[in-house]
Amino acid sequence: MKEKRRRTIALVLFVLITVFINLSQNSPPPAPVKYKQTVQTAPAGAMTAAEALEKLAVKGRAPKTGYARTQFLSGWGEVGDCDMRNIILKRDLNDPLIDPLNGCFVMSGELGDPYTGKTIEFERGFGTSNDVQIDHVVALSDAWQKGAQQLDETTRNNFANDPLNLLAVDGPANQEKSDADFATWLPPNKGYRCRYAARQIAVKLKYHLWITRAEKDAFARQLATCPGQVLPIERSR
Repeated sequence: MKEKRRRTIALVLFVLITVFINLSQNSPPPAPVKYKQTVQTAPAGAMTAAEALEKLAVKGRAPKTGYARTQFLSGWGEVGDCDMRNIILKRDLNDPLIDPLNGCFVMSGELGDPYTGKTIEFERGFGTSNDVQIDHVVALSDAWQKGAQQLDETTRNNFANDPLNLLAVDGPANQEKSDADFATWLPPNKGYRCRYAARQIAVKLKYHLWITRAEKDAFARQLATCPGQVLPIERSR
């Protein structure tokens, strides 16, 4: 009797495993994440990120004393009648739906998130808007401690609203990053890390910010995996 029960259990397990294997083999592959190209690739012969890295000064981190968001002016800047958050959402989302009444607010769209590699369905509204956030690729606090204290107010405002330094990303990933620099936080999506390094270097070079030794070492390690990585060029809006 026990032997018959064991044979029955074994048969059931065999059937379940066979069904699972067949379902796995017949399941369609996951849809690829659709990244939207937000910057142009520099032409052949342009400066690589590794070359640009050597142009950045290496210093210690300055005290955070005096830092406040208002040092870069509060809120988003505007271009025409639209704020930078919605401008970046329109730039980075696939198939963005714009509010026809004002021509600015992005109501919905699909984000191929560079930080996590996930596809995020964005919908404007309470409890959903923060699913996609606009990240300062070089955090304002990090910039403050690496040279932005010496910039005038207008230049700091330009820095905070420069599309080169802004990226629509997964909200939780942005919160996790906070004000970390390249030495202390990297996107979980390894396939984006070279472009992330190049964008940070491009921003720091543009605004004459410095980097720490730990930061330079981290940049160098990453760029060694992609020596041909060029700096991004922000396309015109």
